[in-house]
Amino acid sequence: MLGYSSMKRGLNRSAARRSKEGPSDPSPRRKKGRVKFHKARIRRFFFTHGPHRLTGGRMTRRHMATEVKLREIDVVCPSLPRAFDGLRIGHISDFHLGDLLPVERAVEIVQMLAEQEPDLVACTGDVIDLHSAGAEPLFEALAGTGAPLGSLFVMGNHDELEDRDRVIHMATSSGMVVLQNEAIEINHNGDELIVAGVEWGKTLAQCRRHVDSACDESVHLLLSHNPKSFRRAAEIGIPLTLAGHTHGGQIAMRPRTHESRPARRKHKAGLFHHENSRLFVTTGVGAWFPLRINVPPEIAVITMRSGEE
Repeated sequence: MLGYSSMKRGLNRSAARRSKEGPSDPSPRRKKGRVKFHKARIRRFFFTHGPHRLTGGRMTRRHMATEVKLREIDVVCPSLPRAFDGLRIGHISDFHLGDLLPVERAVEIVQMLAEQEPDLVACTGDVIDLHSAGAEPLFEALAGTGAPLGSLFVMGNHDELEDRDRVIHMATSSGMVVLQNEAIEINHNGDELIVAGVEWGKTLAQCRRHVDSACDESVHLLLSHNPKSFRRAAEIGIPLTLAGHTHGGQIAMRPRTHESRPARRKHKAGLFHHENSRLFVTTGVGAWFPLRINVPPEIAVITMRSGEE
């Protein structure tokens, strides 16, 4: 069973900021959302339907037949308490449920992750590509993996395009815990694992604000759709950040390794480090155009290790 309680500091900071700013007119946000949704529809026409029609469907069929890789990675976090040594996290992200990934295939991939018997499942956003209708079975699968510490979810930019509130409702109704600039405490090995999750932020400044709203130095694990959040997470000293969003670029000159690299490198995919903090960026499950070269879709099982590398 999942034992957790919301940490009041994250919730209070967000509420205080909204109170200070005063009530906001929702219409500008809806208008901005409609513009983003329209742009996403145009993008889908050119980068999904276009290649599909030009190749007579061959490109899409080949993409859908691509094998999803299982990545098993040990991440050594020097500042991680020993009570959490050996914690296994099933990290999954970027389904982009829709034209390039039907819900039946997405559920099969979640079942692959469930077979690894992780302690905790972390989904770092973009479950939806454009339309959220019919996504309920995927959220139910994510919530039903059997992970004893539960299933957590943070929103990605695509999850917000059509109907943000509906996506959140589907996730929470399934039994997932949706983290919106807040942190929770999970009982583990007689201690408390503090996990924070942040909202979608496009820029470094936005990501920094979200991390500051949810985190302090007591957080052990941060979930963020955008890997840019790691800049602030490393400054605070959070042991591990999990992110997605990039798809690894979907095209690379050579296969990527998962050896830890300095944080100054571009955070496209893999493992990065800065002092005692680590970042893992998954290439994700889905895609927004039907082509991957040397960047296969993946699910990851990350084993957290305390101590020095």
